[in-house]
Amino acid sequence: MYRTVKATSGRQIFQPLHTLRAAEKELLPGYHPFEWQPALKSVPTSCHVGIIDGLSGWVASVDDSPADTVTRRFRYDVALVSALKDLEEDIMEGLRERGLEDIACTSGFSVMIKESCDGMGDVSEKHGGGPAVPEKAVRFSFTIMSVSIQAEGEDEATTIFREPKPNSEMSCKPLCLMFVDESDHETLTGVLGPVVAERNAMKHSRLILSVGGLSRSFRFHFRGTGYDEKMVREMEGLEASGSTYICTLCDSTRAEASHNMTLHSVTRSHDENLERYELWRTNPHSESAEELRDRVKGVSAKPFMETQPTLDALHCDIGNATEFYKIFQDEIGEVYHKANPSREQRRSWRAALDKQLRKKMKLKPVMRMNGNYARKLMTREAVEAVCELVRSEERQEALRELMGLYIQMKPVWRSTCPAKECPDQLCQYSFNSQRFAELLSTVFKYRYDGKITNYLHKTLAHVPEIVERDGSIGAWASEGNESGNKLFRRFRKMNARQSKTFELEDVL
Repeated sequence: MYRTVKATSGRQIFQPLHTLRAAEKELLPGYHPFEWQPALKSVPTSCHVGIIDGLSGWVASVDDSPADTVTRRFRYDVALVSALKDLEEDIMEGLRERGLEDIACTSGFSVMIKESCDGMGDVSEKHGGGPAVPEKAVRFSFTIMSVSIQAEGEDEATTIFREPKPNSEMSCKPLCLMFVDESDHETLTGVLGPVVAERNAMKHSRLILSVGGLSRSFRFHFRGTGYDEKMVREMEGLEASGSTYICTLCDSTRAEASHNMTLHSVTRSHDENLERYELWRTNPHSESAEELRDRVKGVSAKPFMETQPTLDALHCDIGNATEFYKIFQDEIGEVYHKANPSREQRRSWRAALDKQLRKKMKLKPVMRMNGNYARKLMTREAVEAVCELVRSEERQEALRELMGLYIQMKPVWRSTCPAKECPDQLCQYSFNSQRFAELLSTVFKYRYDGKITNYLHKTLAHVPEIVERDGSIGAWASEGNESGNKLFRRFRKMNARQSKTFELEDVL
């Protein structure tokens, strides 16, 4: 789908789907034969299924936009087969490298899948007269992270393929595209319902697929980690992110998290959220709304899709950079010895900060913090630029130390494999986060008395535990899906509805 052709001008242009030649059809799911043992529950056995209506299986609804324009997707198992066939050469190469003879290895393959899902605002077209569709879209995609094999008589599984670029849009395969607002919980869960059903069916079955000329059997393990906090809360039935229950990994409240910044462990899980929802629904102890809410720790909707309790590295960066940006403003305005500054004062500090960052760092002010701005803002140069506007030397030193600690901590949740790429920072992480928390609760107490932002809490409290459990946070982030969003926009702007025979496939 993402193969590009060079135009005569030498620029790259995207080809819309209907111009993919027959030779390229095999790039799309629905080309390769396979079977499941046992057969998947409530999923048809046919292999040659291409793009399907995402609402197939649902009764037609009466709504503002015609239902057949809302969503398109691949069937999950068909898409996985296509992705595995793409990796056929890598898998064979991996087997050869490890001397695992072809004949012996036909069963025991394990495939680890990262799932990502993200909403996009404003995907409207600037022209074109197709059907009326909502201006927001949601993309659900997956990445094959690794393939391993449990060889006969071996205790340990051997990894024969690991995705070298887990955060590239090239490894992130789109599964379902929907014109839905991610905040519209009912529609989102309705559209993703069949995907969840297929995913659950695949957990209890083995895929038989020909790879390297032999039929081999694969089991799939799904980990939903490419979600930002908003999406996790929606999928897991938690209250929205302004809730007093600040964390999607532990039961801490905002006040507790700001007093005890580093000592928390990951306790939440999908199954526990389901149990808590049942308590919320039935209220067996006949408690008042407040008591009940405290008992279920903010689970007040039915968890819809299992996500892995982790932290999204990209949004962690963005959330923390937003927080630092506000600290910089407060320090320029010397909020630490002022009570309740007015809006105008705040605005003038912000203008001074933006002007300084533009002059020294070439950073244009942004409406909403994005990944690139966050990366440039969280550097020693940026802190030096800000310190020029801060009068007190003591405060300058505190800002420098805060940023220094942050720069030490960041590689641990950003790198694909922290144990290899930054072992020293990994060892020092807990020590650094303790010191960071100490600075926040003393020098910057005016900002962190009884409150703390969600991602700052996760950065300080949960990173080492997640790295210990999963080996990495960065590799499981949502970046690949976010980069894919950019491609989606580009396809839609350039190719949608430009042929006379317009099809929804070209829009999505």
